[in-house]
Amino acid sequence: MDVPRIHFLGHATVLVEVDGLRLLTDPILRHRVTFLGRVAPRTDLTGLGPVDAVLISHLHHDHADVPSLRLLPRDTPVLAPIGSAAFFARLGFSDVHELGVGDQWRPQPTSLAGLRIGATRAVHHGHRVPFGPRAESIGFLIESGATSVYFAGDTDIFPGMADLHPQLDAALLPVWGWGPNLGPGHMDPHRAALALDLLRPRYAIPIHWGTLFPLGLRVLGGRVSAVLDQPPRVFQALATATRPECTVLLTQPGGVAELTP
Repeated sequence: MDVPRIHFLGHATVLVEVDGLRLLTDPILRHRVTFLGRVAPRTDLTGLGPVDAVLISHLHHDHADVPSLRLLPRDTPVLAPIGSAAFFARLGFSDVHELGVGDQWRPQPTSLAGLRIGATRAVHHGHRVPFGPRAESIGFLIESGATSVYFAGDTDIFPGMADLHPQLDAALLPVWGWGPNLGPGHMDPHRAALALDLLRPRYAIPIHWGTLFPLGLRVLGGRVSAVLDQPPRVFQALATATRPECTVLLTQPGGVAELTP
């Protein structure tokens, strides 16, 4: 079994290394995104290394950040929802693959034919505001031989989670957002813990927390710290109590989650 290496870079940005490929999700690689400031350490691009494909779950600014995307080579394959190809073409990306729910992408060369990446459903409004493309949201299921990793992107629970994979190795689940409140189409720690009963992964890695916060709300002081740090810990406690057979790997932004065969 090829054990994946999961490097949680912050927010929904994860570097997934599996079967010799390095897959980067929803890259946020700078200190500011619109009105949000980065409160976690900034990603060290010199240590990031080459990226074999970029996976974009949806076109919200905190998941498809234009200045961050411009830091990547333009010939990097981009996997993104249907309706977003023109957006990436305008940025100069030459190898864009639109995926709808159920579609799959297989990398080249053929020696890597055992690896496939499929688009999954996501319950989240993904249109880029205010006047951007009207593309939907998706998640990704990464499979290679007996290895499987689910990157949820942004989503609420949906019944079809139970049918994504019969033996999921790792689930990268959002447990919060970027401010003091959550809107619709997100999972908080309680709903993310409930999702584990549907997904049944061996490992769960909480993401989408502790990285970005509105610049104008720093005056909240200690309340900011609670919002940034508590969601993954609450998720871990709930998951341990309700599904002890699933190991939660709580990794700070910038850390690596260590999976075992």
